[in-house]
Amino acid sequence: MANRHLARSIVLQTLFEWDTTRASKKDAHTILARNVAEFGGEDVDQSFMDTLLSGVIAKEEDINLVITKAAPEWPLERIAPIDRNILRLGLFELLFADRTQVPAKVAINEAIELAKTFGGDSSGRFVNGVLGAVYKELGEPGKDEQGKKGNKVRYEDLPLQALGGAVVYAKHDGQYYLALVHDVFGHWTLSKGKIGDSESTAHESIEEGTIREIKEEIGIDISIEEKIGENEYVATHPERGKHRKHVTYFLARAAFEPLRLQEGKGGLDDAKWFRLQDIIDLNFYDDMLPIVTMAVQKLLDQAGREKGHNAPMHA
Repeated sequence: MANRHLARSIVLQTLFEWDTTRASKKDAHTILARNVAEFGGEDVDQSFMDTLLSGVIAKEEDINLVITKAAPEWPLERIAPIDRNILRLGLFELLFADRTQVPAKVAINEAIELAKTFGGDSSGRFVNGVLGAVYKELGEPGKDEQGKKGNKVRYEDLPLQALGGAVVYAKHDGQYYLALVHDVFGHWTLSKGKIGDSESTAHESIEEGTIREIKEEIGIDISIEEKIGENEYVATHPERGKHRKHVTYFLARAAFEPLRLQEGKGGLDDAKWFRLQDIIDLNFYDDMLPIVTMAVQKLLDQAGREKGHNAPMHA
């Protein structure tokens, strides 16, 4: 059986050299061939290494965005080169590899082992934190197959972070539109942001913070109409560890104007207006569906009232 741990180690060394010397994609395979000759053996899976290297390089931009989302306080250039490329390798296997061949937990554990072997004292913890955050976003695939863990921290004891978000709508040419943002995990979702997370915003209300965050994220002014729901989930921060995120969602109106997604906004790559009838085919997170569905129903009811109000009277 081919030694895939050794294969990953060789690919990691190749990525490290490719990244730090700014070599071309073509040169990366030349570097790989040299590393295989020096460090490989007869049982190293050459096809696996070629696929892994090509995949990481081809998906580099997408993977970098995922790292930015999962570790927003760590710009790519501040992450140690070896840790940066361990993350790229692990995230490629976690997000894009055949899960029947590389289960999610295997991808994470292999990356952690590489970090312990090649990285610094805190590399294993950092890599575990980032990949753990992404694993949580994916819905923890294969979680039920992993068995039970002991010594869990009680849910209510986890630190709490407040966020505000909104289903933003506008009316244009007689139709209702929703403003949605797209993340690098392939989902359309709602614009949201942290509330009271800095000294300057410490005393703002949840409504004030939501208005500010949406203006910063997609560049439009909103008018909050009503609260439509709440959502709470556990997230993993690379340094602070697990914490609870509590999001309050509102229905908010805006002018139908171009959306301007903030450059470098963690993990988001697009923002668009959608007609109500078009959102049914979009890929939403499961916990977002009740919020979006409630907002759509309210807008449909509102449209019905407007239609009835404008209908001609008969004698």
